[in-house]
Amino acid sequence: MKRKLGDRKDGVKLKNIHAMHFVMPLMYPNRCDNEAFIAERIDLEAVNAYLEKKNAANPEYKYNLFQVMVTAVLKTITLRPKMNRFIANKTMYLRNEVSAAFTVKKIFSDNGAEALAQIRTTGSETIDDIHDEIFRQVSLCRSDKVDAGTESLNAVAKIPGFLARMVGAGARFLDRHGWIPQSVIDGDPYYCSAVLTNLGSIQLRAGYHHLTNWGTCSVFCAIGEAKKMPFFQEDGSVLMKDAVDIGLTIDERLADGYYYSRTVKLLKKLLENPELLERPLNEEVEI
Repeated sequence: MKRKLGDRKDGVKLKNIHAMHFVMPLMYPNRCDNEAFIAERIDLEAVNAYLEKKNAANPEYKYNLFQVMVTAVLKTITLRPKMNRFIANKTMYLRNEVSAAFTVKKIFSDNGAEALAQIRTTGSETIDDIHDEIFRQVSLCRSDKVDAGTESLNAVAKIPGFLARMVGAGARFLDRHGWIPQSVIDGDPYYCSAVLTNLGSIQLRAGYHHLTNWGTCSVFCAIGEAKKMPFFQEDGSVLMKDAVDIGLTIDERLADGYYYSRTVKLLKKLLENPELLERPLNEEVEI
C-alpha cells in the first residue's frame, strides 16, 4: 500500500473519524491517562474439551490455553478493526497489520532471563498456524540466541548515564513522530496490536496492567491461572467450574463503549467456542 501524506511506516492516518475521537487526543494526549480496564471470567469447559481433542495425537508441542488465547485475541482484533487503532502525537492511525507480543521466561528462576516474542498475521492464519509460530518463537527465545529486542536493550544499557538520557529523549521524539527505525519496531512488543502476559504460568491471578505512552500498543491482556472458580446460577446456587480470569486494559479513545462491549462479547464467544479458531482469522463470526 502506497503511503500518503500524514501516514506512518506502521499505520495509516485516519481522517474521516467522529469529532469526539478527533478531539479526545488533543485534550488527553497520553495513552496512560486514557486506560479502561475490563475484567472477564471465562468458562473453560469447551476449551479443555477442545485441547484434549487436539492433543489426542500427542504432538511434539501440545496445544495449550495460551495458544488459544493468543489466537482468540488476534481474531478479535482482526474482526474488530477499531481495536487495531493507535494514537501517536495526538493523531489517530490504523495499524498496517494485526500482531501480538509476549515475554518468554528462558528459565523459571529468580535470575532467569527474559526474551521477547511477536506474532505477526496476514488474516489467513488459523490456530494451527499460530500454534506452530508460537512453538518456533518460544524455541528461539529459550535458545542461546539473543532476540533483536533484547540486543537493543543491552546496547542501551552499556551507554554512560548522561548519554543514555540523551538517547532516551531522542528516542521518545522519534517515537512520537513515527520515525523509529524499523529494526526497533520489529523487536519492541509495544509496537504490536496487543501485548499478552500469561500470569497463570507463574501461578498469579489476572489483574490490571498499565499501557505505555511509548510505542503504539493500545491493548494489554493479562491471563490468570486456570482453576476451579464459582459461577452463580439463576436460582442462587453456586457451581464450581474450570475457569480463567482475564484482564483487558485498552485505550478508551479508540472507540465508544458499545464497540468495546461487542468486542469483549466476540472474544468470549471465541473462547467458549474454540473450534471457530480453526477458521481463518479474517473469517467473520456472528456476535
